[in-house]
Amino acid sequence: MKKVTGLGGIFFKCSDAAAMNDWYAKNLGIPVSEYGAMFNWRDADDPEKKGATIWSTFPADTKYFEPSTKGFMINYRVENLEKLVEELKQNGVTMVDEIKTYDYGKFVHILDPEGNAIELWEPVD
Repeated sequence: MKKVTGLGGIFFKCSDAAAMNDWYAKNLGIPVSEYGAMFNWRDADDPEKKGATIWSTFPADTKYFEPSTKGFMINYRVENLEKLVEELKQNGVTMVDEIKTYDYGKFVHILDPEGNAIELWEPVD
């Protein structure tokens, strides 16, 4: 079974997210909007298939990464999230929440052995 298929996003906490967005836009040319920046790409094996990787800052006091106390979270694109979650549970992986479905995909959050938050995303491509 194919599991992780790529990076969906990089998220990190900042004491001043707006100022950090401005810095990255000015100095590195990242086209930041209110929700971060979206880097669009095409799948190398199937160029008709499009995808995106998100880069986004969060306020330092965000609860979104909890229960992790780390200042970042990585989002991985996956295939067949339901099946992967079953396997992760069998392997004793710490599940933070249950699968949630939105019009742009399914999400679940887990922790790695060092307490890093991981967001798994099965996108609607």
